[in-house]
Amino acid sequence: MTMMHLAAIFLLAAVIAVPLFRKLGFGAVLGYLAAGVIIGPSVLGLVDDVDEILHFAKIGVVLLLFLVGLELAPHRLWVMRHSIFGLGMVGVLAPAIPIGAVAYWGFGLSWQAALIIGLGLAFSSTAFAMQALAERNELSTAHGRGAFAMLLFKYIALLPLLASIPLLGGEADLTPGEVAVAAAQTVVILVVIIVGGHYLLRPIFRFVAGTGAKETFTAMALLVVIGISVIVEEVGLPMALGAFLAGVLLADSEYRHEIHVSIEPFKGLLLGLFFIAVGMSADLRLLADMPGVILGVTLGVLALKLAILYAVARLWGMTDYSARSLSAVMPQGGELAFVLFSTAALFGIMDRVAADVLVAVVTLTMAATPFTILLNRKVLEPRLAPSDDEQRAYEEPEEQPQKVIICGFGRFGQLVGRVLHSAHIPFAALDANPAQVDFIRRYGHEIYYGDPSRVDLLKAAKAGEARAIVVAVDDRDASLRTAEHIRKHFPEVPVYVRARDRQHTWRLMDLGCHVIVRETLASSLEMAEQLLTACGWDSEQAHEAIEHFRRHDDEELLKEYALHQEEGDHVLSDEELSHELESLFESDEEDSIDPHAEPKS
Repeated sequence: MTMMHLAAIFLLAAVIAVPLFRKLGFGAVLGYLAAGVIIGPSVLGLVDDVDEILHFAKIGVVLLLFLVGLELAPHRLWVMRHSIFGLGMVGVLAPAIPIGAVAYWGFGLSWQAALIIGLGLAFSSTAFAMQALAERNELSTAHGRGAFAMLLFKYIALLPLLASIPLLGGEADLTPGEVAVAAAQTVVILVVIIVGGHYLLRPIFRFVAGTGAKETFTAMALLVVIGISVIVEEVGLPMALGAFLAGVLLADSEYRHEIHVSIEPFKGLLLGLFFIAVGMSADLRLLADMPGVILGVTLGVLALKLAILYAVARLWGMTDYSARSLSAVMPQGGELAFVLFSTAALFGIMDRVAADVLVAVVTLTMAATPFTILLNRKVLEPRLAPSDDEQRAYEEPEEQPQKVIICGFGRFGQLVGRVLHSAHIPFAALDANPAQVDFIRRYGHEIYYGDPSRVDLLKAAKAGEARAIVVAVDDRDASLRTAEHIRKHFPEVPVYVRARDRQHTWRLMDLGCHVIVRETLASSLEMAEQLLTACGWDSEQAHEAIEHFRRHDDEELLKEYALHQEEGDHVLSDEELSHELESLFESDEEDSIDPHAEPKS
């Protein structure tokens, strides 16, 4: 079977299964897994070489962990340190300890395998939990913030866990001294990558961004992810660890948003391929051969996590409502469990059969999660509804300082930014010129390299939460494109736009922009006022004359806009522009300013 045939099969399976499962409320991950099971050897047998496909599809996991690392900016972790290393850590370790104990004493597995199994099953699914919370706008509630803290901690715990897997797998053949040397070598390698990456990656991205070739920037981002992953794998560590490290190194970079939106499409497709490959590798005969073990472990994991997460949340001070809501969305195993179990099997920590059983367990816990959420919402919640006081006390969204977003940080945007900075108003700037992104961050503002007209970049910059958006892009077409996307996707946010000329102003008025400033108007009128005084006018008369002219010009602009709406939009020729200017001079003459008139009130 050719690669084209395989691609057609994978895409067909995905476009059928994923929308269907999302429609049923099971989520995209379960849809990919089901698609893999159906086309794999256990059902239709359309694809045979599962191991080769699974090996290639791991690049999706590599990109996932890179994007996860991008979210772990040091300042963000510092702000949430109490939640992450308090509730988050307890919420992961509390279920991991009894699960690991059952694996060790109940099933007779090695302590290394028990450690991986305990943590792997304690890690909940980011995709399932965040989607469920977002659907009800509960991300900012007490249980939403608690779930987010637990999900963040699992990624922090993943770093040392992935680094230790090769040591755990080889410990039986090593003396304590050799283990210590291997651990020291691992630490040295990681330190070299972290320090080298910190000082090399930003200059490299600055140089590539300076070329202006967006496809080269995307290629560079992919090269960094895969390159560091390959280097880490060459020294005996998992590729996923390298990808995670690469993301963390760039988490505080000014290029983070652009890197994220460049890699996100690749991650989505390749991660979907990985889940399809995991589903293909699932052995349904295993479920038929040992249904009691698989179903028993699944029910045990669900019951244990539901009870422990509820208890942890209550001890942390949450209400009964919040604790139930938290445990209902977090009882499943997560995507990282597939990574941990397959990596552990690769390094000999557990056999392939045990890994397959655990993959089946994680898949079944994912399938059960929509039902735990429905049970809480439809059965328990109506009977145990919280009082209004409880909801107000624990579920008010946290106040976040609103920023002004400046799209384009050239000569116009820089002046706006300087005024905002002097007024102590925070702003975030988006600019396609990498030369503008180096110093502003030192003054407490955010500035990122990227095309401001890209909707995904605007969303990454939280444009929907902005106090106002300033479109200061120099290029007329880019300005219109940016304003159009903002008005379409963020209609509630006030938009302040710089216009180059009258025609540009009309187009922006068509889009419904709130405030439009013609870039040359103020400076031209200021110079004209000074010229009037130089020609013998009294300063008060000159000022009033300029204000009179401004009002007259605004009126003419609105009259012309009405004609523009009737005629439709088209680019004026040089001859038409000349006629337009002539008509403006005629209108100005009819409404001329009199130097001998008394100033108007």
